[in-house]
Amino acid sequence: MFHDKEKYMQKRVACHLAPLLGIALYAHFAMAQQDKSKRPSPPASASCKFADGKTITVDYSSPRMKGRKIFGELVPYGKVWRAGANEATTFVTNRDLTVGGKAVPAGSYTMFTIPNENKWTLIISKKTGEWGEPYPGEADDFARVDMEVSKLLSPVENFAIAFDQAGGTCTMHLDWETTRASIAITEKK
Repeated sequence: MFHDKEKYMQKRVACHLAPLLGIALYAHFAMAQQDKSKRPSPPASASCKFADGKTITVDYSSPRMKGRKIFGELVPYGKVWRAGANEATTFVTNRDLTVGGKAVPAGSYTMFTIPNENKWTLIISKKTGEWGEPYPGEADDFARVDMEVSKLLSPVENFAIAFDQAGGTCTMHLDWETTRASIAITEKK
């Protein structure tokens, strides 16, 4: 009789602890997702404002070099890359644009690249909401445009996307390791 009562108590305790453990684990993972700044590749953002107040905003995660060879190894040449880490990189504009000669209407897009040693391709995808890779495929491409590639004078540890604004042009730069890929973006006339 005593043995049965002990088993009964153990089962009751287990039944009460299991949901508490589940809640604790859920809370832990929810907090980890909310505090993205503690990720190895923290979130970053770049934006450019045109003279009329319209903007381009790119949200991405910024991976670190950490002594690794980036282009041609960690990020293979000739393969689609999400241009960052974690969630796929977003490209949002509230103005119709011309990106590398291609018309891009106001809206939200996902941005990918295809790095090569001497030429990069920027991919603006209509499909949004992806987490990282895989790339959704060419059927969802809105535009593919060539980017200019140049060498930086010194290595850049943290992958960065930035804009230079001059006149009616926002030039977007993607910098990492010793590589800069750039493309001119203007308001569509």
